[in-house]
Amino acid sequence: MQTLEKERDSSMSLRRDVKALGNILGEVLLHHGGPELLEKVEKIRVTTKKLRNEYDEGTYKALKQEIANLKAPMRQQVIRAFSVYFHLINAAEQNHRIRRRREYQLQEGEMAQPGSIESAVVSLKNKQVDEETIQQVLDELSLELIITAHPTEATKHSVLEIQKQIASLLQKLDQPQLTSKERKELEDGLVNEVTILWQTDELRHRKPTVMDEVRNGLYYFDQTFFDVLPEIHQELEEQLKENFDSSSWKVPNFLHFGSWIGGDRDGNPNVTPEVTWETLHKQRNLALKKYKEIIVQLMKRFSHSTERVVISKELVDSVEKDEAKYMENGQAWAVEAEIYRRKFAVMLKRLEETGKSAIGYQDAAELLDDLQLIEDSVKSHQPVDREWKALGKLIRQVQLFGFHLASLDVRNHSGEHEAAITEILKKVQLADDYASLSETEKQKVLEDVLNDPRPLLLLNEDYSEETQEMLKVFQMIKNAHDEFGRNAITVYLISMTESASDLLEVLVLAKEAGIYRVHADGSVETHLNVAPLLETVDDLIAGPEIMETLFRMECYSSHLKKHGNQQEIMLGYSDGSKDGGTLTANWRLYRAQQEIHDVAKKFGLGLKFFHGRGGSLGRGGGPLNRSILSQPPETLGDGVKITEQGEVLSSRYLLEDIAYRSLEQATSTLLESTVDNTIGFVAGNELEEKEWRSILEDISNVSLKKYQSLVFGDPDFLTYFHQATPLNELGALNIGSRPMSRKNRNRFEDLRAIPWVFAWTQSRQLLPAWYAAGTGLNSYASESAGHLHQLQEMYEKWPFFRSTVDNLQMALLKADITTAKEYAALVEDEEIADRIFGNIVEEYNRTKEVLLKITGNQELLDNTVNIQESVHRRNPYVDPLNLLQVNLIKELREQEDPDDDLLVEALLTISGIAAGLRNTG
Repeated sequence: MQTLEKERDSSMSLRRDVKALGNILGEVLLHHGGPELLEKVEKIRVTTKKLRNEYDEGTYKALKQEIANLKAPMRQQVIRAFSVYFHLINAAEQNHRIRRRREYQLQEGEMAQPGSIESAVVSLKNKQVDEETIQQVLDELSLELIITAHPTEATKHSVLEIQKQIASLLQKLDQPQLTSKERKELEDGLVNEVTILWQTDELRHRKPTVMDEVRNGLYYFDQTFFDVLPEIHQELEEQLKENFDSSSWKVPNFLHFGSWIGGDRDGNPNVTPEVTWETLHKQRNLALKKYKEIIVQLMKRFSHSTERVVISKELVDSVEKDEAKYMENGQAWAVEAEIYRRKFAVMLKRLEETGKSAIGYQDAAELLDDLQLIEDSVKSHQPVDREWKALGKLIRQVQLFGFHLASLDVRNHSGEHEAAITEILKKVQLADDYASLSETEKQKVLEDVLNDPRPLLLLNEDYSEETQEMLKVFQMIKNAHDEFGRNAITVYLISMTESASDLLEVLVLAKEAGIYRVHADGSVETHLNVAPLLETVDDLIAGPEIMETLFRMECYSSHLKKHGNQQEIMLGYSDGSKDGGTLTANWRLYRAQQEIHDVAKKFGLGLKFFHGRGGSLGRGGGPLNRSILSQPPETLGDGVKITEQGEVLSSRYLLEDIAYRSLEQATSTLLESTVDNTIGFVAGNELEEKEWRSILEDISNVSLKKYQSLVFGDPDFLTYFHQATPLNELGALNIGSRPMSRKNRNRFEDLRAIPWVFAWTQSRQLLPAWYAAGTGLNSYASESAGHLHQLQEMYEKWPFFRSTVDNLQMALLKADITTAKEYAALVEDEEIADRIFGNIVEEYNRTKEVLLKITGNQELLDNTVNIQESVHRRNPYVDPLNLLQVNLIKELREQEDPDDDLLVEALLTISGIAAGLRNTG
């Protein structure tokens, strides 16, 4: 009861902020558009809120007419008013997350915040887990988050910056000891930021280049990751020391961020080897800049004098040696007794020259050695258990980020490799037409090549432009290893992996660049992990057999030994969902992990599953900690790798406090779940889960049949999709450097999952996030009361099933059938519209009904009030944007030569709805 009261009080603070920001927006509208604009927006707002509270057909028709009567330029102003409101709500909610975290921190000693590192460590203590077991888990713990440039962030970076400023001002206004003058200044600041937001163009006027995307990605390393990652490690170490007897805890560097931005070539011709090379340079430059900034600050604080403390002989000797070797006359620190400052001065000089001359550090290990010398000396005169945290933090930063900042994954489509190999093998007369060979024949040819120390390429032979480009990619990787270190690029990902030969082809290409080598004595040298990406339902089913085939090959086994017998496997959440529906895709992903894990265990190999999750529910989205919980528990100890993309980056990592909260939730979940699995704490569910898996297999099969009967079985489905969503208009939004389809064709299989999901979300149908799940679940639940009870028990006890059901609830809550009907009316053939939309409505109702029975909720997401309230808060303001979008799309499609101003208005509605619904693509 007390917790509910606190939640209610906290929610009141959020409503206060939203109301205050809404009032400021009203002032801005009045100033820029006069009373007419404010009255029009207010009239629409009041009507939509009234309809959401109590639907009335007459009021709805009046609202539609009011919106239909809007004409330019008033119409664009109304669109912008509702869009800007969402940016304000987003800022208020971000601040509210920070506020709730602080409220828990202020209750120190009462109760740790759920999902915090403190709560996880206390839980381990309460379970009486011994220190040796915890340290063992820590030593194997691995969480890697990979930022990508997937085009789902519709909000411009400049708008996100304003949002960040507004959230910061709200945070300051929460301080209790503000003077009236300070409060007035902060309130004036809010008015200024909302005014700037109104005066800022929300739309990009050109597509971002890959380097634009690289700069956007680096922003998060600069502003957030560089500080938050070491703080997470530090907090875990401190909580362990505080709650357990041992003081010698050693928390390894288990949490890393990597990147695809500048390395993801799949379907993006703009990612060239030259672009990847430039990306690596920019990453190194940022890492060096951060280290220099930190060392300058440390120099100010390390004023220790040899007149007051004893400095270690090793440090003194190193300073004298370094000054003679690296510093010219007049460059050394002037005060001889200030040894630490003298050392830092040398380090700054060397950092400045890194990558430029022989004076610079050759690798991050040399910098780390210097820092370790300083730390060892400081410990000799610093009070025990009072470490110099700023220095320790820098050491952790160098360990985490090195000079490469983030490991850059390179990804390409399997078909590109096959085409290059086919041409190369024909030139050297090893296979006249490699692509037409059977899979067994391909494997034999490739194994022979990999076992042969001799190169394949003919020095004076001309290859096609495509093959030359492919060879350049691998030569660039070899050069990157030499220039930036092998951690700069560690993994090569293969999209659309369908067979074992897809991985062997990449090893052959790596061999030709010298990244993979076979010596005359048969020994293997290999410096690049090769990871399959299993995406479609068929590929997920075939995955275990593909990996077993590879693990049995002597050449591949030798390759894995050089990588610590560790295999990385990426799982795609987008294409499987697009091909088979969300329930079937998630179940196939779960099964594939278990089966591949069993295969690897048989061969004594370790695995790291790389989860290619999107921001949207239809692409595996959801809270980071829930993503971890939804995996088979036995795979958590293998290491977890997850993509963080598009709008997820800004929602999780724009503000440092929210970034910390998101990462500590993920850390606490992974730590506690892995320990539980290690000690057998969850073993009691083993027999139950075996039965549950059988149940879900049957449910999945029914769901798959239902999904494919619509998407592939109805000949008019693609017509409906193109006409009942803003798919065709999305291409003009300029939110990413990558084309909407892999080959710029209109076939379903070539359409990327992102625009597929984005378009369905905009139209409030959200079909990829829930469709066919209801039929599958209901087919089992309706057979008997006992079956329904089993599903309820699965929801209660099985994290995977609970996560799946909760994501379905969220999808249905964000979907809106009344609004979706307006989009269905855009379909030219009324019979097609009625038939397919009728099918969607019927399945929506069926899904909602069975979910409420399984969860025991009265309404969707009754068990997650914060999310439920957020959706309800936004819905009345998304509704008018949807109605405006439908009208604009209709007008645009009726014009032979679409009007530019009309298109801009349509794009503004897309941007506004994306801001309102948040996880859009």
